[in-house]
Formats: sequence, C-alpha cells, structure tokens
Amino acid sequence: MTAQAAALALHRFGLGPVGDLIAAIANDPRGALLADLDRPGAGQIAAILPSSAEAAREVSDFQAERQAQQKLDQRAKKDAEANNASMTNVSANMSDTAGAAAPVQPPPKPANQPPLPQQLLLAEAKGRFDAAATADIGFVERLVWFWSNHFCISADKVVGMAGPYEREAIRPHVLGRFGDLLLAVESHPAMLFYLDNVESMGANSVAGINRDKGLNENLARETLELHTLGVRSGYSQTDVTSFAKVLTGWSWIPPFEPEHGGEFAFVKRLHEPGDQTVLGKRYPDTGVDQGRAVLADLARHPATAQHIAEKLAGHFVADNPPPNLIAKLAKSFRDSDGNLKEVAKTLVTADESWAPQRQKLKPPAEWIAGVIRLSGTQAIIPIGRIMNAQATLGAPLWRPPAPNGYPDTEAAWIDGIAHRIDIASEFAGRAQGVDPLTLLNSGLGPLASHETRDTVARAETRGQALALLVMAPEFLRR
Repeated sequence: MTAQAAALALHRFGLGPVGDLIAAIANDPRGALLADLDRPGAGQIAAILPSSAEAAREVSDFQAERQAQQKLDQRAKKDAEANNASMTNVSANMSDTAGAAAPVQPPPKPANQPPLPQQLLLAEAKGRFDAAATADIGFVERLVWFWSNHFCISADKVVGMAGPYEREAIRPHVLGRFGDLLLAVESHPAMLFYLDNVESMGANSVAGINRDKGLNENLARETLELHTLGVRSGYSQTDVTSFAKVLTGWSWIPPFEPEHGGEFAFVKRLHEPGDQTVLGKRYPDTGVDQGRAVLADLARHPATAQHIAEKLAGHFVADNPPPNLIAKLAKSFRDSDGNLKEVAKTLVTADESWAPQRQKLKPPAEWIAGVIRLSGTQAIIPIGRIMNAQATLGAPLWRPPAPNGYPDTEAAWIDGIAHRIDIASEFAGRAQGVDPLTLLNSGLGPLASHETRDTVARAETRGQALALLVMAPEFLRR
C-alpha cells in the first residue's frame, strides 16, 4: 500500500488525518483499520455521565419545579396587583407601598448557566466529541455515528436521554451482534418514548378495555421499514399491525417515579393477549418474550442483511455503491449471524471499498470533527459552539428531522457548502501557531492537488490558509 491509500483510508473510514498518521499507516492502511476494531474498549467513552433513567428523572424534577415556580410567580403577580389596587383607596398621606406583599422571586441562576436539560445535553455532546477528536483513526467512532443515525431518536422529544441512549444502546453493541443491538435499541426507554410505544395498548388488553384506547404502530412500522427489512421488502400492513400488538406492553416507568423512573418496564395490562402472526410465522403469547422472538427473527432475515449492506456501503463508499460490495457485506452479515465486527472487516478488506474516486461528501458533523482534529482546536472551541455550527449546517446533534435520520447523500448537503466557509474561517482563526503547509501535508498529503497546494500557499494569513485547506474539495470528500 501507499501514502495515497493511507490518506484515503483516514478520510473514507476514519475522522481525518492528524500529525504524521498518514505516514504511520502507509505500509498497511487496511491493517490499521482492522486494528482499530480490535482496540480494548473500542466504541466506548471514558466520560462519567448519568444514565438515561437518571437523566430522565432529573429533567422531570426540573420541569416540575419550573412549573411550580411559574405558578408561584403568577400568584405573586396577582397578589401584588390586588394590593396595588386596594392602595388606591387608602388616604394619600399613607405610603403607597404600606402592607404590600413582596413578589416571590425564583432563586438566582448563575450567570450564563443554561437550564438543566441543556447542561445534560452539552455534557453528553462533549463526551461524544472528545471521543472523536482524540481518536487515533476513528473508524469505530464512525461506526457509532452510523448506527446512531440508523437507529436515531430526537433530543427535541427526549432531551435528557439522547446522549445516554447512544452510550447505552449503541456503543456496547457496535462491534457485537446485530440482534443484540436491535434488541437494545427497540427496548430502550428513549426509543419507546420517541416512537410513542409507551402510549400503545392492545384493544383487548386490560388497559385498552378500561381506557377505550388502542395501538400506536409507530415503533413496529419504523422497526420494519427503517431498522431491519427496509422498504419494499415484502412485509404488509397486516404485519405492521400484528407486530404492533406484539410490542404492546413495552413501556417505561414514568420519570417522576423517584427510584426507577425512566427505566424499561413490561406492563402486562397494556399487552394485547393472544398469539400473533408476523411475516407468516406464528408467535405464541409469551409476554415480553413474544417481542424478543420477533426481533430475533427480523435480525436474521435476508432482507435485513441486504438493507444493512446497502446502507453501510452507501455511507462509507459511494451514494451508488458497487453491487459487488453490497453482495459481500450482505453475505458476511448472513454467514456471521449479524456479527458487526466481521461485517466491518469485510467492508475495509473489500477491493471495491478502495476505489480512488472520492464520491462521498462529508456530512456536517464529520467535516467539523475533521477540521478541529486537524487544527488542534479541540480544547479551544466550546462544545456549545460546535453544536451551533452543526445546527447552522442543517444537522443539529441528536435532532434529526424524522425517524429515518439524517440523509447520507451528496444531494442533501451540497447546497450548504457555502455555509461552511464562515465556520471554517472562525475555527481556523482560533488555531494557534500552526503552519498551513504542514497541516496540508498532515491532512491531505498525496491527495492534495497542485491547485489546492497553490491556493493554500498564496493565502494572505495563516487563518485564511487553514480555512482554504479545509474547504478544498479533497478535504470535503471521503
């Protein structure tokens, strides 16, 4: 292999080169990617952060206290208005404010201190970004990001749980079996709340009869359409409805409960009684195990292998990936019983993955991570500013517009390239004591064209040179 292949590997499969990493892996780029999969603790982060249940309880308490304070403020305002009105009837030689009650004031908040839910989100985002910024190659971290988007939830609906969900459901299984990942995701309280399964109940269940309510099919539909089989894979609306019945009772303990609020719970009185048939197979009513059995079969379904193979190849290699690569990934998935580490190995050892044409446009988060890794500004740029930058580019962290996550094609991001210029200039301006030509060799090496080298060399300032470097076509693409 060569330095050209090493630079390609770091952009296509990692989070971008830093320092002398291109030269360090030039002798065996594929081996370096495989070694990243075998690192102890691969995919995990070291930050000590609250669990999803703890965060949910904290947010619930915060919201309840804020609501109570708002009511106290309203009462105090009404009392003050009543006192002021009564004082108009008091003799003019008496004090206007005699006997007036002082309005209740909320406790002072430290200057520039965001509300608790935002604090939790920022702490989680920092843990995620620090893992990306300090990763050697970043292949496993890219896999985490891929699966987090594949099984996405939104902080707009579950703000305190967005980060913990990724740590608890995605990271532990990112190199494990797809079946285990699928079960962890679909049974996580954040997913159950995001896709409204906590509100779903069988029409013939105890709760359904007593409350005259019924199914919510969101979780069942998205599991089939987005998470496993994919669209046009042969399932019917009847399968969706039957699967939704299977998943009734998969719920959570409300976060206001002080001990176990926010944790998963199977609530039998919500569960639709009876056997169900999904994709032609009959599943006996075994309570929570009925849903586990369906998920296990979905994880092994040939359509799931094909769907996952297409998405992985489309994410890492090309918007329209080579059919031979998709076939290799699908076969690896089937033959290994969904072993995601084996599938990742197949991805980086397949010749089709190493086409020199760089057809993928980096999405905002990946590009931002590459800019900050290269410029060494991780400790300088606040995490809030990084999140604002992602939002400016149309990809706010953990806030996808729909359950299918952020799109993974050039058409979705190409119109926003112009907005990256201001961010590139700002981040570059924070870099201290960097030599742009040194960074060019570190960040692009043999990928840099003569035009890019000339453009960077002719820049008037170091900041401008660095901004031009990270806006070069070679840096924008995988």
